[in-house]
Amino acid sequence: MCYFVVRNGKKVVSSACMIGFLGEYEVTLDAKGRFLLPAGFKKQLGDDDVSFVINRGFEKCLSLYPQKSWQPIFEKVSRLNDFDPKVRQFRRQFLGGASAIETDSAGRILVPPTLREFAGLTKNIILASAVDKIEIWDAETYKNMYDNFSPELFSDLASEVMSGDTNEKEGA
Repeated sequence: MCYFVVRNGKKVVSSACMIGFLGEYEVTLDAKGRFLLPAGFKKQLGDDDVSFVINRGFEKCLSLYPQKSWQPIFEKVSRLNDFDPKVRQFRRQFLGGASAIETDSAGRILVPPTLREFAGLTKNIILASAVDKIEIWDAETYKNMYDNFSPELFSDLASEVMSGDTNEKEGA
């Protein structure tokens, strides 16, 4: 979501503009574990967004957060009660593999070896939009996930999560 501010009679986008990604792209990892960020995602990011945080996803994938998306999440995690053992465990799991990364001069992103191993990434990977982040999947794992998910199951899931009975995503 973007907020507009009027300055000198002109409507401009606020810096609080939330990123929202669309699409999925198949790319390849090179021998060093780098991939080229697709032009479709670059356009959605903007020219100045070259800093990211990459970490383990909730499934066997990785999450690539632009700094704009990561910062509010990190601030929220930072405010959690450190005296709660569940909070400490969550932080270990969520932040443990997180790494700050930037695109190189060629627009490539280096995936750390421990994270490549966690997600089982091979040469062919899929970059899939996930609202304010990009998920990084091994291509075979990603395709199997869709092959094993019938249209009926998708319809049932959509009905359940879109019905309003579940909690809506809180502002981070």
